[in-house]
Amino acid sequence: MEVQLTNRQQHILWATVRHYIATAEPVGSKALVEEYDLGVSSATIRNVMGVLEKSGLLYQPHASAGRVPSDSGYRIYVDQLITPSLRSRSVPQGSGAETLGREVEVALQKHLQWEDRSLETLLQGAAQILATLSGCISLITMPQTTTALLRHLQLVQIEAGRIMLIVVTDGYETHSKLMDLSPTPEETQRDSEVIDRELQIVSNFLNTHLRGRSLLELGNLNWSELDQEFQRYGEFLKNSVAELTRRTLAPTATQIMVRGVSEVLRQPEFSQLQQVQTIIHLLEEEQDQLWRLIFEEPEPEDGGKPKVTVRIGAENPLEPIRTCTLISSNYRRGSIPVGSVGVLGPTRLDYESAIAVVASAADYLSEAFSYFNP
Repeated sequence: MEVQLTNRQQHILWATVRHYIATAEPVGSKALVEEYDLGVSSATIRNVMGVLEKSGLLYQPHASAGRVPSDSGYRIYVDQLITPSLRSRSVPQGSGAETLGREVEVALQKHLQWEDRSLETLLQGAAQILATLSGCISLITMPQTTTALLRHLQLVQIEAGRIMLIVVTDGYETHSKLMDLSPTPEETQRDSEVIDRELQIVSNFLNTHLRGRSLLELGNLNWSELDQEFQRYGEFLKNSVAELTRRTLAPTATQIMVRGVSEVLRQPEFSQLQQVQTIIHLLEEEQDQLWRLIFEEPEPEDGGKPKVTVRIGAENPLEPIRTCTLISSNYRRGSIPVGSVGVLGPTRLDYESAIAVVASAADYLSEAFSYFNP
């Protein structure tokens, strides 16, 4: 959402959101004057809040009440008014969010020793800790349980500078990827039979190292083991294998560990019995819909680190949670997403802390999952 706000408007919107998160009461100008050092009069704050209301960022639940943030107001708050790096896996030093993120890490490390636990027990414990520290409903999906193994891999020269990677799984499914090798002028003149022999040698190397392994492991080959004369194929293979692996591992819905329901449903936003019933029905009976939403792979940020995805109110496509906020991120085995971790709560939640909690839990589970066989 592209909304251009002045510094004063940003500061007053930030204060309004923070105050409403803390009190759950409509916010008036007097409260902001008393609680925040805004450096302007109550009349000025009222005028600015009126402008923010006309922009759709605040609204009045009643004519005589103060104002509360709209979904759009929360979106501006998340995208522009809190530390941008919180949307990735890094949390700024010295912030309250950083402190809570570290609390999550410490709690997970203290109470969950993955070397001594089954994977399911580990995820159940992580879900409980996440719910306790976030005050939200925690959602952790069981990892993808694909058993597809590599049966055969072959590199084939299609024409000068173009190579196809062919992968055959143990179920005799075939997947291919065509890429340009970008040869130098000297390489363009090389005999086609020489290149074919090289590709066969590299194919033999890959089959020796990868045959019988899970497709999740394809991206973790030590490409430095290739002889120096074949290093030029390294980057091509690395990128091709990673893309083929993602394409081959078609996600299938798995069980979602759910914790913290009773606590969060005591929030004033969930006072309507019918609303509570629809949310519980979604969590218990329609997990496949929820799974497809939270396991959706977000666009990676610079450096390849995935974003923490924040869906606010009506941004959620599922009707039962269109008055909620869903914050999620994937946990991984190597570079491959295998599951997701998230929190679900009212739109009136501490976004900085919730984002930090999800990021820390996802990082911890990514590390822990490397200790388990896929």
